[in-house]
Amino acid sequence: MAREPAPQAAVGRRALMGAALALPGAMLWPRAARAGGQLEEPLADAVRSALSAAIANDAPPVPSFASTEARLAYLRWLSHMSDRLYGRQKDFDTRIGFLQTLWYEARRAGLDPSLVLGLVQVESAFRKYAVSRVGARGYMQVMPFWSRVIGDGDPGKLFYMQTNLRFGCVILRHYLDREQGNLYMALGRYNGSRGQPQYPNAVFGAQKKWIFEGQPA
Repeated sequence: MAREPAPQAAVGRRALMGAALALPGAMLWPRAARAGGQLEEPLADAVRSALSAAIANDAPPVPSFASTEARLAYLRWLSHMSDRLYGRQKDFDTRIGFLQTLWYEARRAGLDPSLVLGLVQVESAFRKYAVSRVGARGYMQVMPFWSRVIGDGDPGKLFYMQTNLRFGCVILRHYLDREQGNLYMALGRYNGSRGQPQYPNAVFGAQKKWIFEGQPA
């Protein structure tokens, strides 16, 4: 994950659909952000190793599908979300690349993409170079200490799209496991405000706007 994946070439919706059907094995200025951030806590060696391994796996964000129906459902989700995101990301390549990567990283971590979209909206308003008052970075406002704890020690990479989304999703998954599946408490940990309602409620409210009934299961 030393460099950011190149965006997919610009294609129209029909081209996206056709490409997916033709290739069965494939998927297809810094500004202040919301205050808050993950708190650095001691990690057991086994947990640290597992998180480091999850971050280090640099497979490209190319999802595969068990059936044509699942692939088509994904493409419908991608098209719908692209329309929804247009007001925040005008460039087609940027928008599609972001959505493809978010979907891949969310599913990879066992998270609902609509939840991750809601979190990104609350945390950074979809601004790649957002920096909070406490130093959290990028789309998912990842605190720089995570680069030292489970990464390669270079916090600058948290501004890379896939790196940021991967760290954010892996960290949220870690908090969700720590809270034994309690998403409300896990979101509080993510924001450094565990037990307080404001942040989880904001994410849940934003998530509702990104739920798509036709999204792939």
